Amino acid sequence: MKINDLIECKYNTLIKGITDDSRLVKNEYLFVATKGYNVDHYDYIEKAIENGCSFVICDREINYDIPHLIVEDINNLYFELCQKFYDLDLNDYNFIGITGTDGKTTTSTIVKDIIDNCAYIGTNGVELGNKNISTSNTTPCISELYKDLKYIRDNNYHNVVMEVSSEALLHDRVKKIKYKIIGFTNITGDHLNVHKTFRNYVNCKLKLLNLVEKNGIVIVNGDDAILHNIKCKNVYTFGFNKDNDYVITDVKYYKNKTDIEINNSIKLTSRLFGKYNIYNIVMAYLIGKFFGIDESLLKSRINRITYIKGRGELLDFGQDFDIILDYAHTKNAILNILDNCKDYSKIITVTGCAGGREKEKRRDIGKMIMEKSDISIFTMDDPRYESVDDIIDQMVEDDTNYIRITDRVEAINYALSIAENNCVVLILGKGRDNYMAIEDKKVEYSDYDVISNYFN
Repeated sequence: MKINDLIECKYNTLIKGITDDSRLVKNEYLFVATKGYNVDHYDYIEKAIENGCSFVICDREINYDIPHLIVEDINNLYFELCQKFYDLDLNDYNFIGITGTDGKTTTSTIVKDIIDNCAYIGTNGVELGNKNISTSNTTPCISELYKDLKYIRDNNYHNVVMEVSSEALLHDRVKKIKYKIIGFTNITGDHLNVHKTFRNYVNCKLKLLNLVEKNGIVIVNGDDAILHNIKCKNVYTFGFNKDNDYVITDVKYYKNKTDIEINNSIKLTSRLFGKYNIYNIVMAYLIGKFFGIDESLLKSRINRITYIKGRGELLDFGQDFDIILDYAHTKNAILNILDNCKDYSKIITVTGCAGGREKEKRRDIGKMIMEKSDISIFTMDDPRYESVDDIIDQMVEDDTNYIRITDRVEAINYALSIAENNCVVLILGKGRDNYMAIEDKKVEYSDYDVISNYFN
């Protein structure tokens, strides 16, 4: 495509890609110097030129010998340029957006599996059918998101369920999308390193309400104190509390399944692990119901889902103990999974805390793990520019009831080596991530591969 096919100008420079991130620029890319929440990409024009961009769009004059165009309202223009470059009409899609502190990935994945012709965008990448491509963020940056939507359309998918992160809402990545259905899982403190205050975090989450279609549906975990009083059109609450629209009236747990009853009449059966998944299952059911999926088909599709990658994922390598791989890294998520494992004879937990994130929660997480686990092994988890030992020190303070193994591979292997019959090994924090964030690099790494290699 040529630049004058994207925007009216005198230039016919060839464009092979588009981005506002200088690190992603390749030869013959268009670099759009947008103004981010914390960064002005105008400051990275030189870097974009070094990386091979052939054209720059900015909102001020530049002193570089490269074809460029100066525009007003560059951030809104960027959406239009991406939409034109990828030849997208967002009205061609039925969007479902899921936000919340915990449960986004599980709920979104269930929705993807129960709605026909539905693609997924989230922490686990872009999934449609058996195809999967990785993404850089839970909700990708604008140019990547539009590229993903083109990929989805080119594969003849038109229903899209998305995890919508608080940072995506903060940075307006999805501001041009209108959602047919949105769901709020819960809101507890997270990402305060970005949002600074809990109120800012809550307000960012609630921005999703402004992106619902005119007659769209809002589904809310009504047991959540913050979410319960949401006021908007077509809002439906669910949960255990009796004042919800859809009340979870009975739950029965069995070894290989969970039976759920809603409003004393709707009966669901799921094979997913843990009490905390009840909310995820019920929200996914309601989304399917309001989307128009046949009731019997909806129930059977929920029943056939056996696991969600990296979310309460029970791994079977023929061992005589259980291994649960989970992304849990918030206090609420870790507490839920620990409480759901209390019937095991022994709980061995391997985890850490991420560097460059809220230091305030580290001690609470460490203390909770040591109180509820028989053996606590603290290790690295995306340390970035922080020392792993310093992070662990903040988690344990003066406690001594733990094991420190900073190398995560060694920590996992040790946990597996001491496990015994009727014991559970919880490996928390990374889920199915395929990297370890060390300084500013993403080093190839996978908890699942470490576990698999141990047994093979």
